[in-house]
Amino acid sequence: MGAWLIVLACIFDFFDGFAARMLRVTSPIGKQLDSLADMVTFGVLPGLIMFQLLHFSVVGQYLFNESIPAISYLAVLIPIFSALRLAKFNIDERQTTYFIGVPTPTNAILIASFALIVRVPQDNVFFFALQNTYILAAITIVTSLLLVSEIRLISLKFKGFSWKDNIFRYLLIIVSVIALSVLQLYAIPVIIILYIILSLIERTYHP
Repeated sequence: MGAWLIVLACIFDFFDGFAARMLRVTSPIGKQLDSLADMVTFGVLPGLIMFQLLHFSVVGQYLFNESIPAISYLAVLIPIFSALRLAKFNIDERQTTYFIGVPTPTNAILIASFALIVRVPQDNVFFFALQNTYILAAITIVTSLLLVSEIRLISLKFKGFSWKDNIFRYLLIIVSVIALSVLQLYAIPVIIILYIILSLIERTYHP
């Protein structure tokens, strides 16, 4: 349920800016409230999901017992670094056309996909990787650091629709649609890795 609510929140997060501008209700306090809501939806909730995944990888159940494995608390990095990411976004004037660091909704969608993948046991590498405590811990650390990294990432904010000016945006959308149709839920981690790779390639063409 939490994973699907993150997906729903991403849809609303994409359109809330359009709605605010259309209704002419943009304001500085609205910007801060937006980040506060994002902190809960895209920081705290994915942190709780990762906490559960780490707990399950050690104990073998989602219901908490008296002794919670210490490594489960590593998941607190996700809301902490999400808060730092959102605070940076509000004061960083560079992030008008591009993102600096992985956006919190992107990271939240990645972790939400893990929750959906492990719901049904499958005989594949994705499922077994998400049962491994060390892989989950590594994902937690790496994704948290990517939130506050200085990597310039593609934004889907189109100023125009020409192929030349938006080639990497269009490539990302096309490949994402194909991957989702073929791999379904398993496509999400692949798409996010592709997103970072395409962003790094795009920067070599437009430094």
